[in-house]
Amino acid sequence: MPAHRDLFERLADAPVVPGGLPLVVLLTGFTDAGGAVSGAIDYMREDLDPHVIAVFSNDVLLDYRARRPIVTFDKDHLTEFRPPRLELSLVHDALGQPFLLLSGYEPDFVWGAFAETVIAFAREFDVSGLTWVHAIAMPVPHTRELGVTVSGNRTELIAAQSIWQPRTQVPATAGHLLEYRASAAGLLVAGFVLLVPHYLAETDYPAATLSAIDRIASSTGRVFDLDGLRDDNLEYLAKVEEQIHGNDELARMVTGLEERYDAYMANLSDGGAPSSAGLIHESDIPSADELAAELERYLASRPNGDEDKPN
Repeated sequence: MPAHRDLFERLADAPVVPGGLPLVVLLTGFTDAGGAVSGAIDYMREDLDPHVIAVFSNDVLLDYRARRPIVTFDKDHLTEFRPPRLELSLVHDALGQPFLLLSGYEPDFVWGAFAETVIAFAREFDVSGLTWVHAIAMPVPHTRELGVTVSGNRTELIAAQSIWQPRTQVPATAGHLLEYRASAAGLLVAGFVLLVPHYLAETDYPAATLSAIDRIASSTGRVFDLDGLRDDNLEYLAKVEEQIHGNDELARMVTGLEERYDAYMANLSDGGAPSSAGLIHESDIPSADELAAELERYLASRPNGDEDKPN
C-alpha cells in the first residue's frame, strides 16, 4: 500500500491492474518546450480512454495562486470550476496493450513524499520500468529530426538514442527527483529530454508531441496511432516555412543552425562523443532569439482551440 495516503484518493471503481506493466510519467511544469508533454497528455487522455486508478490531492500538491483553476462565467452565474488534474490511470495502446500512466501537473509541494508515493505504486503493481519525458529549448533547426538526451539506467536506450550528453547543472523538476529515487530503488528508468528548436519553444509544436510519444513507444513497446498528430504537424510546418521564406534573417538563422547540426551529427557518425561541443554556442543564442522573435509572436498568437484546457 502506498505511503502518504493524504496525497491521493484511490477510486472505489478503479480497474484491476495486471502486474508487470510499464509506467509512463508525463508532468507539465517548469519546462515544456513546444508543448511536448501537455500535447502528449492531451493525446493520452482524449484518444486512449484512460481508466483512473487514483487522483492526487490538489489541496496538498498544488499552488493555486501560481496555477489558477479555470472557472466558467455564463452571463450572470458560474457554471463550472475546473481545477488541474494529476492522476494515475490504466491505459491501453492502439493494439490493446495496457500500461500505467501518471499524468498532469508537476507538484508544487512535498516532492519527496510524492516521489515515495509513486515508487510505492510502482512496487504495488510490480511495474516493469518507469519512463518519463520533458522538453527543453535548444538552438537546433526544425528541419531536422528532434534530438534527445536520455538519462536513467536503460543503457541500451542511452546508446541508441542519446545524441547530447553534457555534464552540467540545471534546475530540477519533480520528474528528475522521481527518476533519481526510482533508480536508487532498483527500478528500470528512462528519462527523455527532447531538444526543441528554441524559436518554436513557446508554441504548441506538434513534432515535439510526436517525438515524446515515439520515445515512450521505444521505451515501453507500446504502439500508438499518430496519424492525426502527423497531419497537424504538416499544417504547422507549412505555416512555419511560409514565415521563414518571407524573412531573410530567419532563413539565414535556420541555415546556420542546419549547418552546425549536420556537422555535429557527422562527427557523431565518425565516432565523436555526444557532448555539448559543436551543438551549442552560447554566444549564438541571444542573436538567434532576436531573429526568431517575429516567428514566435506569429505562431504563439495562433488560436489552437484549447487555451482553456487544464492539465
